[in-house]
Amino acid sequence: MEGTPLALFTLLLIAIGVSADAFAVALGKGLGMRRLNYRHAVIIAVTFGVFQAVMPLIGWLVGTQLEQYITAIDHWIAFGLLSLVGAKMLWEAFGKDEPADDSLRVRELLVLAIATSIDALAVGISFAFLAVDIVPAVLLIGAITTVLTFAGVLLGHRAGVRFKKPAEIAGGVVLILIGTNILFEHLLA
Repeated sequence: MEGTPLALFTLLLIAIGVSADAFAVALGKGLGMRRLNYRHAVIIAVTFGVFQAVMPLIGWLVGTQLEQYITAIDHWIAFGLLSLVGAKMLWEAFGKDEPADDSLRVRELLVLAIATSIDALAVGISFAFLAVDIVPAVLLIGAITTVLTFAGVLLGHRAGVRFKKPAEIAGGVVLILIGTNILFEHLLA
């Protein structure tokens, strides 16, 4: 059985949801900047955007290899993965805040990019079961993440961490709702 195609609006919501962690980290990086550094903002945004685009592609490749073995439960897997990612984001939203740092170290940036894109890897696995056209999906995720991360650095510098927790909460809730919708659509079909 083949999955149902996701609408562009749903993909947009997923892209925003998985980019919420990157946005939250970008807020923190912006908060730590004594002076707004546009070059650093662009580097952060592009790095996070690339990782957020590559990870769902890797997840999708893994998922397509497993599809024949788990087709009967694919909707449960998509629901479970999206719900777990959403719950993790909610858990982190109510956890301790990390102190801000003005520096931009390559190693730290790569670790943060990987850490914030693990969620996108799980989403990519679920894409394999949902008949998602992967190239536009990963391009959309990468582009949305790049834009939101850049905006996060700017907002963080100007407004502080006021938006960090709401961004993580909204992203988590959106992913859980999308996973629940996928499950219900399959069960009611």
